[in-house]
Amino acid sequence: MDRIDGFRLFVRVVETGSFSRAAVDVGVTQPTVTRQVAALEQRLGVRLVNRNTRRLSVTDAGRVYYERSKALLDLLEETEHLTLDRQTAFTGRIRIATSVAFGRRVVTPLILGFMKAHPEIEIDLRCDDAFVDLVAQGIDVSVRLGRLADSSMAAKPLGVNPWVLVAAPAYLAKRGRPAEPQDLGRHDVLVYSSVHGDDQLHFTHPRRERVSVRVKGAFRCNNLSSLLAAAREGFGIAALPLYVAGASIDAGNLETLLTAYTLPSQEIHAVFPSPKMVPSKVTAFVEHLKAHFASPDWYVAAAPAAPAAKRVVRRKR
Repeated sequence: MDRIDGFRLFVRVVETGSFSRAAVDVGVTQPTVTRQVAALEQRLGVRLVNRNTRRLSVTDAGRVYYERSKALLDLLEETEHLTLDRQTAFTGRIRIATSVAFGRRVVTPLILGFMKAHPEIEIDLRCDDAFVDLVAQGIDVSVRLGRLADSSMAAKPLGVNPWVLVAAPAYLAKRGRPAEPQDLGRHDVLVYSSVHGDDQLHFTHPRRERVSVRVKGAFRCNNLSSLLAAAREGFGIAALPLYVAGASIDAGNLETLLTAYTLPSQEIHAVFPSPKMVPSKVTAFVEHLKAHFASPDWYVAAAPAAPAAKRVVRRKR
């Protein structure tokens, strides 16, 4: 029997005034109560109760030990209730991690919507394209794109992130439009240096074998917003997520290419430091994300409005 159980046992002995009734309350035998109290007195070196075959009385030392034990048990119970309340209530802070572009364009608006619905929630958002150690950084949940490197991680699938191949009309007017993936070898391609095997793009077709094409270009970057800007300025063809390129496509600043083919979609996961006892506020936030990504065109709402293509007005001379 540990120290806390010993406190509980002695408190019941004093409050019931009986070893036998205390034994029933705690769920042990009367001889066990007798042995535990005797062991407690031997460890403390003081008599706590006087007893005979008919009655039990508490000594002065026993009264002090009872009062302190009762106070400690009350504090323990209060602490457990507070912890349970914070585990189940939608209050307190949620620490979230995700990548930079996805965090700015997609996750942040979803967080703000969640905070409006739950005003007692505080959010600590970390946007970083580098690997984040959830345990070391104290992260409650990470929203990650792509296949998870560690299959043992506690994760919940949220949806998929589709990618498209795009280029500016000015670039296509100058260099032509690729008809097949192999044509990309003759074009300037803006390389996203974080996924897709860097300078290699992979395409699938419903009736053809998978095609992998090695590409090259004058500009490569690990930031999607920079690649979008370069594509809009006509520096080359780019593979971009639809949540990044969608608004520019709708505004006519970019055109989709090789639409009969598809680029690999990225999986979207909520990743937890542990699968056990996830706080209800974190679970509610993940369900909020999942409801958004369940829509097949979730990226439309995520993409910020793109400025319309500039129209050059020539002055008459």
